[in-house]
Amino acid sequence: MKKREETNDASDADAFAREMANVVPLVTDPRGRIHSVPPASQRPVTTASASHADEADNDFAAHGVDRREIKKLKRGQYVVGDRCDLHGLTAADACARVRRFIDNSRHRRHRCVCIVHGRGLHSKENVSVLRTRVRESLRLHRAVLAYTDAPRGDGGAGAVYVLLRR
Repeated sequence: MKKREETNDASDADAFAREMANVVPLVTDPRGRIHSVPPASQRPVTTASASHADEADNDFAAHGVDRREIKKLKRGQYVVGDRCDLHGLTAADACARVRRFIDNSRHRRHRCVCIVHGRGLHSKENVSVLRTRVRESLRLHRAVLAYTDAPRGDGGAGAVYVLLRR
């Protein structure tokens, strides 16, 4: 029985050596740190604000709001009462318009509104300044219960659905 195990071990080692013949070993870090490499299909992030926008600002729910409300918003289960398009505005003008729009929409008793800010494809370094500033402004507004990216048919990542207090 020992002879069989030794033969299998030797053939396994030979097979492994053949498979690893073209493998290039990774360069080791002199300090022993481990570096993570992003997947090839992922776009590299150019600035810190872009990474913050990608990670944290896609969805928001105020304290005490059920996360299922975000799922309803994503699916488009709320009727959009009004829309606001911010294309071509400066960041300061866009934030002021968003505040007025939210106040007016709440006064009209709209439960859900859509704000189109664009994806920033024609901005410097393809970073959407309006996206980050508008979403920061929405987080600070007391009337906003939740927001998420609009469904693809209403603008996708270039627009946001906002759930308002009653």
